Amino acid sequence: MFDAQCDLAALVYEAHQDPDAVLRSFAADLNARGRRVVGMVQAGQCADLSLSAVLLHSGETLLLAQDFDPAARGCRLDLARLQNAGMRIADALSHGADLVIINRFGKRERDGKGLSHLIGRALDADIPVVIAVGRDHFADWIKFAGGMSVRLGCERDALEAWWRSISTSNAQLDVGSHPTVCEILK
Repeated sequence: MFDAQCDLAALVYEAHQDPDAVLRSFAADLNARGRRVVGMVQAGQCADLSLSAVLLHSGETLLLAQDFDPAARGCRLDLARLQNAGMRIADALSHGADLVIINRFGKRERDGKGLSHLIGRALDADIPVVIAVGRDHFADWIKFAGGMSVRLGCERDALEAWWRSISTSNAQLDVGSHPTVCEILK
């Protein structure tokens, strides 16, 4: 599913960090610069009815939480709503993109469900992907990605540096500069 491209990045975050704010502002800045960012970023909390996501290509907010059930415990993600969001992202992706952002890598993606299919689809189309990965899920991420991803700290500067390196790599190869290992393996 993955090759040796460095176009796949995991924004690894700790429990006290907010990867959504980092990804949301990064996407907004790229869109303002004329780039097309497709995907979604989480809004609200997983354990309550505020769980939602913002579609980065349209700005629309989608509810992802289950309807209220007082007996429900833990994450209240409604899988049908997540699947609907994934279909909307896939549709937007079919119109082209410069970057795909997936809000989280978790148990569903680890098991090949959730939004995992969008990662493969984007990479097959040579579109870079960045995904937020909790530190506690990073070992599962490495297995899922076959070790073929870049690990970024949950900081805007790290994300910007990664973006600069991949968005200019093809241009650098054309002017005869010294390619990186990842560029050679592409």
